[in-house]
Amino acid sequence: MQTFAVKDGWPAARRRWTDRLPADVLTALDEAVEFALLQHGDQKRPAGEPYLEHLLEATSVLVDAVGVTDADILRAAVLHDVVEDTDCTLDQVRERFGDRVATLVDWVTKPPRDEGVSREQARAAYLERLRGAPDEAILVKLADRLSNAQRLDTHPRREKAGAYYDETVRSVLPLAEPHPWFRDWFAAWRIAFAGLGATG
Repeated sequence: MQTFAVKDGWPAARRRWTDRLPADVLTALDEAVEFALLQHGDQKRPAGEPYLEHLLEATSVLVDAVGVTDADILRAAVLHDVVEDTDCTLDQVRERFGDRVATLVDWVTKPPRDEGVSREQARAAYLERLRGAPDEAILVKLADRLSNAQRLDTHPRREKAGAYYDETVRSVLPLAEPHPWFRDWFAAWRIAFAGLGATG
């Protein structure tokens, strides 16, 4: 099972992608990374790594494994959590990066919970909504989930890791089915991490 790590930051990733991505796409990513860093600040992931690592891992999946070269899809991967996890608004994303990037970010952003709706119900509704998302948004979501899932055994809360495993098997693997690379990766991941969940 292939894993993805971008621990050496954007400049090193950028150098690595000079042969894979056109210069204008790299320039577009420069702006997205700068914006993401500004918005996420010193946020950390659950295992303590800088937030940018996750964003670049998701982007790396799309570039290095899937072969995506579309600037808007890659910028959406870098920006996929700015609305959900910071004070940034979708309008700010749209103003800075255009309608298409904002639309992709919107698809992968969990909306605020309505009053009387449990966290579990809200997550279920969000994942169900993704079934109607365009392929480009699904690619961003699958890359995001892969980054989170690939080291799920390092999550500091075992119970939450188990619930995340089960949710991934139930709701994300079906999204991967039409995308052969993701389908095969998540099939291998399901076996490798089966000990975490109830669904196996």
